[in-house]
Amino acid sequence: MKNLHDMGVVEAAAAIRSGDITAEALASALLERARTFSGLNAFVTLDADQVMAAARRADQQRQAGQALGSLHGVPIAFKDNINTAGLPTTAGTPALRAHRPKTDAPVVKALKDAGAIAFGKAGMHELAFGISSNNQAFGAIRNPFGDRHIPGGSSGGSGAAVGARLVPASIGSDTGGSVRVPAAFCGVMGFRPTVLRWPQAGIVPISSTRDTAGPLARHAADLAALDAAVTGDASPVPVKRLSDLRIGVPRSFFWDDLEPETASICEAALDVLKRAGVTLIEVDLHEIAVPNEAVSFTVALYEVKRDLDAYLRDEGIAPRFAEIVAEVASPDVKAALDPLLNPASEVPAKAYREAMEIHRPKLISLYRACFAENQIDAVVFPTTPLPAPLVGEDDNVTLNGRVVPTFATVIRNTDPGSNAGLPGISLPAGLTSAGLPVGLEFDAPAGGDRDLLSLAIALEELLPAPPTP
Repeated sequence: MKNLHDMGVVEAAAAIRSGDITAEALASALLERARTFSGLNAFVTLDADQVMAAARRADQQRQAGQALGSLHGVPIAFKDNINTAGLPTTAGTPALRAHRPKTDAPVVKALKDAGAIAFGKAGMHELAFGISSNNQAFGAIRNPFGDRHIPGGSSGGSGAAVGARLVPASIGSDTGGSVRVPAAFCGVMGFRPTVLRWPQAGIVPISSTRDTAGPLARHAADLAALDAAVTGDASPVPVKRLSDLRIGVPRSFFWDDLEPETASICEAALDVLKRAGVTLIEVDLHEIAVPNEAVSFTVALYEVKRDLDAYLRDEGIAPRFAEIVAEVASPDVKAALDPLLNPASEVPAKAYREAMEIHRPKLISLYRACFAENQIDAVVFPTTPLPAPLVGEDDNVTLNGRVVPTFATVIRNTDPGSNAGLPGISLPAGLTSAGLPVGLEFDAPAGGDRDLLSLAIALEELLPAPPTP
């Protein structure tokens, strides 16, 4: 049998169910690997005794002949902004170090009800406001493919843990790319569901308009299994024949100004799809740039004060937004949030209303027209314009000889679909000459989540397997 740490979610669940392996053996192997690769700093909290106790209970339930859920005995990590009873939920920020939720977030409860074991809390960019996961309160998280490089963010610990095979899957959150960026940088798959398909409750928020939890794993079938467990949508993933797939290629905007190796790897992936019978259609989405810019940070920076305060009230936590921001440790997060404390520099209500009533509907309309008029299943583009930057390049990075802002550049391609509420999935496309992973993203129409997962399962056979660091 293969190494236990190489097992995916569906594979491990089947092996536990059949008795080929025990949940205790799997948990023990993953804990040992997490100790070996502790230098990645992927976890903020990892209680080995708690994990092993849960694994033993899972084995006892099987031996007693109890009904087993679809994920029985499978360890899954949770990003540290997702409420987990019995473990801290800090959102990577000092003011919440002592926060221990009384109940699980609905996402966690659904996965536990399916038999999954909570395998610690994965580290993140502070308050999820960034893509480097260079967290000054809990330490920088490292990329398993090169520890001088970032793992992406804000779900950086989730990406590092799944990429390094410390856990078969992790649940992150995605506001503008925070599941898909770490998936791309860490050589795994990341799925952002349609907004509100996965429940938002019990997750430290940025923006109720844009936020969603989502899974990272190494197999598309695992993403589908996790989606089914969370949503209760057990409908079979439709079988997709490659010759029936029609995928749009939005050259302008999404394929502009790419780092050369990223461009060549993603172009090669398109050639593989075309040779396999997938129909690729050039489509035009350049008009999304203006409404997307009007929506993006305007909505996030307006809603975070309201939504974070609502979360804190629901959790019975005394500090409010201003007190949380006062203790922020990471300079880039401080720079983003401090202006919101001053009425002269906060996002004006008028700008927010225009974003929600004019620009976001326009963005949604442009996507809807593109999908309908071209009769396409999805659009495809490089998940990020460049591979993982170095740890410390929080503010600026060099792209094609120019110094550009790191955050805005990395999320350039993932952000528009987020603002339109679309489902998206990043798949591994290959490695650069320096051994850094590159991701290829597919975005589908809102509500087309199971079809998108089906597309990913079909394309998984064509694209490179998730690489081993």
